[in-house]
Amino acid sequence: MRTKVPFIIFLMMLMGSFSMSVVAWAAQYDIREKTPQIQQALSGRQARYGELQQLKSQGMIGENNQGFVQAMGNGPGVGEIVNAENRDRQVIYQAIVDQNQFGSGGYPQVTMVFAEVQRDKAAPGDPIQLPSGEWVKK
Repeated sequence: MRTKVPFIIFLMMLMGSFSMSVVAWAAQYDIREKTPQIQQALSGRQARYGELQQLKSQGMIGENNQGFVQAMGNGPGVGEIVNAENRDRQVIYQAIVDQNQFGSGGYPQVTMVFAEVQRDKAAPGDPIQLPSGEWVKK
C-alpha cells in the first residue's frame, strides 16, 4: 500500500527533534510514496533503535558526518547493527532524493542534513563526528 506522507511528519517520526534550519529545509518537500521498501527501512530502524542507542552510549558506535553510523569498537554484533542501520538509512535518503527529483547533487545534501539532525539529537557522551571530520563525545 502506498500513501502520501508529508515530508516534515516523516522526518519528525524518523529523527525526533530538529534544529530550525533542518525544519525549514524539510518543510519544502514531501515523501510522495511510502513504498514497501521505505516502510521496511523504517521498521528496521525502529526494531534496532534500543540496541543502537545502547551501543552508542557504550562508545561502540558513533554518528559520522555523512549521515551514517560508524563502528567505533569491535563488540559483538556491532558490525551487523552498523551495516543494517546504514542500509536502511541509504534507502530512506535515496527515496527522498528520487521522490523530490533532487538530481545527482541531492544525495550529499540529504545526507548532510541528516548528519546534522543526528549530531543534534545525540545523547551526552555519544561519539559524533563534526563536519570538520573530528570525532568528539557530545
